[in-house]
Amino acid sequence: MNDYFYTFVQNKCLTQVKLKLTKNIRNTAVRVLLNESEAIAKLSTLLNEDFENCVHHLLQSKGRLVITGVGKSAWIANKLVATLNSTGTPALFMHAADAIHGDLGMVQQDDTVLFISKSGNTAEIKVLLPLVKQLGVKIVALVSNIQSYLAEQAHYVLDATIAEEACPHNLTPTTSTTAHLALGDALAICLLEARGFTSSDFARFHPGGSLGKQLYLKVGDLLSKNQIPMVQEKASVAEVIVEISSKRLGATAVMDDSGSLKGIITDGDLRRMLQKTLAIQDLQASAIMTINPKSVQVDDYATAAFALMKAHNITQLVVLDGDKIAGFVHIHDLMKEGIV
Repeated sequence: MNDYFYTFVQNKCLTQVKLKLTKNIRNTAVRVLLNESEAIAKLSTLLNEDFENCVHHLLQSKGRLVITGVGKSAWIANKLVATLNSTGTPALFMHAADAIHGDLGMVQQDDTVLFISKSGNTAEIKVLLPLVKQLGVKIVALVSNIQSYLAEQAHYVLDATIAEEACPHNLTPTTSTTAHLALGDALAICLLEARGFTSSDFARFHPGGSLGKQLYLKVGDLLSKNQIPMVQEKASVAEVIVEISSKRLGATAVMDDSGSLKGIITDGDLRRMLQKTLAIQDLQASAIMTINPKSVQVDDYATAAFALMKAHNITQLVVLDGDKIAGFVHIHDLMKEGIV
């Protein structure tokens, strides 16, 4: 009995500790998210002429945007470089510590150098900044301390001031790096819109992976993989079944004598027909086909084909080249390409 009672008390205490810990975990997560979201919201009130002038300068610049930083700021810099390069603004990363050991040579006379720093007073920044100034290039400071050495020396200051870090000790870079990331994104998107950068431009820089395919893959690119199932209007049900089965697309087009598309018969049409009657020997394709089938053109994007399939809950579409049938596209084709 004593062992049973001890085990019961122990389990109850563990349960209470777990519940308390779970509550604390959620409270901490909420506090962090609110802290960082409020800091980002406040950034909109800190935007000034420096931000606008920086955008104008970068639009007119013939060089690249070289972004530098140390520690966590270096990781934010790398992300911003990737975003800028993918949206039409040539950029590269230069680690502030490596710059004073030779990497400074990557900065060219028409470039602009963007320093990312929370304090703006780190040792690496104080050593590197005068060297960059000697090159005669424009300097941008993305900084959380506008009274810092970096802010005072920069041509343009992007103000990312925060009240405090999300860290309970106000030490670990959390809210500050989030603010730098958000303000950097704002800069990138301002440049994107000002350049008139389109989804087609984006596709040119993202040819690989599912993202790129969503932007450039067209329906016509998929047709070579499929045969074209088709029967005449007077074809028997048996002929329809053989054609659908042999071409393995779950459907067949129905054509008139002139070769024009009249309709489509799917597996579902055959099942619904058999629910109505088993006397199929006298039925022809024209009696069970769906007229005016959903279709896309060969030059339509694959994403448009998927949207049409999703909207009408269907798995295949007739593909037309003008008013002539060019083939079929099946949802499996889109899945293989990563569109779905």
